[in-house]
Amino acid sequence: MISAIIFDLDGTLVQSEKLKAQSYAIAVQRMWGLPEPELRAIEAYREIVGSAREVATRHIIESLDLESELGPLMAEHGASEPWEVLAGMRTEIYNNMVEDPQVLRDNQWPHTIGRLRVARETFCRTALATMSYRKEALHVLRSLEIEDSLDEVLTREDVQNPKPDPEIYLLAAKKLKVQPQDCLVLEDSPNGVQAGVAAGMNVIAVATPFTIAGLHSSQVLEHAWMVHDPEMLLDVVEERIAAHNRESH
Repeated sequence: MISAIIFDLDGTLVQSEKLKAQSYAIAVQRMWGLPEPELRAIEAYREIVGSAREVATRHIIESLDLESELGPLMAEHGASEPWEVLAGMRTEIYNNMVEDPQVLRDNQWPHTIGRLRVARETFCRTALATMSYRKEALHVLRSLEIEDSLDEVLTREDVQNPKPDPEIYLLAAKKLKVQPQDCLVLEDSPNGVQAGVAAGMNVIAVATPFTIAGLHSSQVLEHAWMVHDPEMLLDVVEERIAAHNRESH
C-alpha cells in the first residue's frame, strides 16, 4: 500500500534545471568573451540532467573541451581540480539568479507542488530526495513555502553515491519508516527515474521540456509511468496509488 510520496526537486517541483543550464551557458560565455550565453553548454547539461554537480560539470567540460582553459584558473578560484572552477562560476551565477525568491516562485511547477500539498493534507508521509546541496535546496523550499510539507529533506550531503544510484531513495524510505515498495516517487530526469526504479519503488516520470527527450531515449520508462501533461499529474498519481493498493491486497 502506498504510504509515502518522495519528490525530486530540480525539474520536478521547480524549473531550476532550466536556470542551472542557463548559468552554465553564462559561465562559458564569460570564459570565452561571447556576446551571448553558449547554447552548447545548455545542450550538454540537458544530456546529464539530474546528476550531481560534479558529474554534470565534468560532462560539460568534456563536451566543450574546456579543461585546458580551466586549469590555469584553479589558483585564482581556490580550486584543486578544473571542474571545481566551472562549478564555482556556475554556482555563483545561479545563486545570483535565484537570490530573489520571486524568480523561483515564477519557475515553480504548480501541479507537482499541488500534489505535495494534497499528500500533506491526506496525512501521507513525504520526503525530498535531491542531488542539490542542502543550502540550495532549503532556499528553494523556503522560497516556495513548502518546507513544512515535507517530513524529510535529503540532499547530496546525505549520501555517498549520487543518482542514478538508488542510495538516496533507500535512505528516504528508511527515514520515513516505510518499505521501498510502498513509496511513490515523482521524478523528471532519466537518472532520477532510474534511481527510484532501482530502489524498488513505484515511479512516475513527469516529463518537462528539458527532460522529455532524455526520458524517451532511455530504457527507464519500461519500469515507470510517464506524465506528459502536467494537468494530468494529480489524476495519474491517484490512479497509480489506487492500482497499487488493489494489487497489494
